[in-house]
This record gives sequence, C-alpha cells and structure tokens, in this order.
Amino acid sequence: MKILIINSGSSSIKYQLFNMPQEEVICSGLVERIGLTNPEIHYKSNDHKIDRVCLITNHKEGLEKVVNLLLDSETGVIKSTSEIAAVGHRVVHGGSAFSDTVIVDEHVKVEIKKLFSLAPQHNPANYEGIVVAENIFPEAKQIAVFDTAFHQTMPVEAYKYAIPNKFLDEYNIRKFGFHGTSHKYVAKLARTYLGEEQSKKIITIHLGGGCSITAVKDGKSVDTSLGFGPNEGLIMGSRSGSIDNSIIFHLVNNLGYKLKEVNNMLQKESGMIGLTGCLSDYRDIEAEASKGDEKCQLALKMSAYRIRHYLGGYIANLNGVDAIVFTAGVGENSIVLRKMICENMDFFGIDLDVQKNDIKARKLTEIHSENSKVKLLIIPTNEELEIAKQSFELIN
Repeated sequence: MKILIINSGSSSIKYQLFNMPQEEVICSGLVERIGLTNPEIHYKSNDHKIDRVCLITNHKEGLEKVVNLLLDSETGVIKSTSEIAAVGHRVVHGGSAFSDTVIVDEHVKVEIKKLFSLAPQHNPANYEGIVVAENIFPEAKQIAVFDTAFHQTMPVEAYKYAIPNKFLDEYNIRKFGFHGTSHKYVAKLARTYLGEEQSKKIITIHLGGGCSITAVKDGKSVDTSLGFGPNEGLIMGSRSGSIDNSIIFHLVNNLGYKLKEVNNMLQKESGMIGLTGCLSDYRDIEAEASKGDEKCQLALKMSAYRIRHYLGGYIANLNGVDAIVFTAGVGENSIVLRKMICENMDFFGIDLDVQKNDIKARKLTEIHSENSKVKLLIIPTNEELEIAKQSFELIN
C-alpha cells in the first residue's frame, strides 16, 4: 500500500512516499521557501535526484509540482494518483478534540480551523495541505496525525494551569504539548531497544528549530515543556520559551509596545536569534562560539541550563530515570550542546562518554559511559515514518 506523507510548514512542504507495511521509502523530498525569493523543490528516489529553483507562490502550487515529479514519465514513481491509498498529514495542534489519529472529514477540518489562533504558524498550513491533497488525490483517504495527541495522557496536575477553574472548564485553556509524534516515535524505539523493564522512565529531548522535553512513563507522556501554545519551556531558534508574564505587561503598559509587536517578538525575534543578535542555526552559533563570540557562548550556556532545569524537574516527578534520549536536528548532531547538557549531572547518575558523544548520529547510538546509571541515547527521529505507521494502522 502506498501512503504519501505531507508535513506542511508555513513556507515549506516535506514529503515522503512509503510502501507500507514494509516501511519502504519510495521517494522523499522538500519544497521550501514557498512564496518567498527563489523557492526550491527537492526530490529523491532510488534512481533519481532532482534539485531545482522554480516559481512557487503557494502550497497548492508546491504540492502540484510534487505530484508532477511523482508522475513524471522518466523520473516518477507512480503512474496515477489513484495508486496513493492514503495521504497522512502532520497537524500541529489538535487541542482536546483529538487524542488519536483520525480520518479527515468536514468535522475534523472545522476543529483544525478552530485552533488556528493557537498555532498560527502551523495549523493554517497543515489545513491547506489537507484541502489541496483532497483535490489532487480524490480517491485517497486523508489522515490527520496530531502533534498534541501523544500528550493527552498527561495527568491533570501536569496540564492544568493555576488560574481560575473556569478557564479550563469553559475555555479549555490548558497545557497541550507539541512534537508528540517525534517524542512518541523515539520513546517507542528506546523501549524496544532497552526492554520494557529497563525503560519504564524515559526523558526524550527534541532539539531543533523548535525544542521540547517530555517525561515518558511506561510509554505514555506524563509531562512536557511546551504548553497551551508552542512558546513555553525550552529556549528555541526564534521563540523565547518560558518567561515571566510580567514582562509582557511591562512592555505594553510602560514601554509602549502593542500586543501584536510583543507576540511577534516572542515568536520570531527571541530565543537564539534574540540572544545572538542574528543567528538561529546551532551550527552557526557553535562555530562563532568556538571563535570566541561571547553572545553565542552565552546563548549555548543558557540553552543547556534551561534543559538541565527541566531534566531535574522531570527526574523528580518520575522518581528517577532509566534513559535520556536526544533527537531532532540539533539533538542528533550537536556534539557541543549534548556535552554541555550532561555536565555536572553525576548526582543523578548521568555520565557522558565524551568519545562516544563525538558523533553526528544516523542511527540509534549509545553515548553514556560504562559507569553511567542512566542510559544516554541518540535516536534520529522520523516523524514521517511514524505518521505512515499510524495511518496504515488506522485504515487497516
């Protein structure tokens, strides 16, 4: 069965075509810089690799160009859109309405639209990807996999905010959590690798442009750092993570900022960009830090400090930890940040092997020392494969 996975971002479309249940990748690629200068489309199959710059003004045009590549008589991998049995979509925010993967119908689309304001950079693009795919693949089932679904197992003491009860009861204001597809995928692999008895308590750390950390007990999420929206918790590429909300009122009431300006600043001009002045990519930040740039050095220290802060809290709430998993682009590749995070954690039995850590992992890799009481693992995430698995299970 052929299942196409679409991950629509604000200006990009990641895609992979799987043959399931064999988990065989037939082709994969990326459309980036949609609606911006010099949009690019990338396509890779077993026999062909294409990288080209072309005019792409919206997601509909981007997905149409992807389909043209899939159907191309020379480089394509299918002969008709009818060969696609299902299209699996990553949807960032599912609120409390969705605790599992669903087949998309009009009700599902209405609920996704209701959550636009809570994930303004993501849900509109996810929704548009669904609408476009419905037109291009009319015979395929459209499947929605929600980033928030994995975290619906959090207990009320973890997801409820200490504000008047009516805001939860009447308006459903609570912690939802994100990156759930990634956390679920790597936690399952860790439990398979270590065995269930040796992996009852896991902490998964997803570090990329967006960052989050999740406490997993017996395979279920019991707490996570991202909250009502995708700006709580860890320091991220352009997002601030947790700050004192008094700062927002001070900026508006005393410094003359408008709420829209503050929101834009916290979402797009803060985090590593705000700390370094211009850089959000950890590779660039680490390179400048190694040359002595004090702003970049401090940004890395602050990022590691915040992660350790959450690690300590989750270890306390789990009453211990069996394994810590690093994943996503930064988690899998940043030798420097992993080392900084694990420093001075010997009280918790965490002991990093510096030589083992000197790697950009492409597969599950152990990086703890022989003396470490806690397993330290790098597990490359594969959200597209997890979406394909959940889609296949649902329609079968």
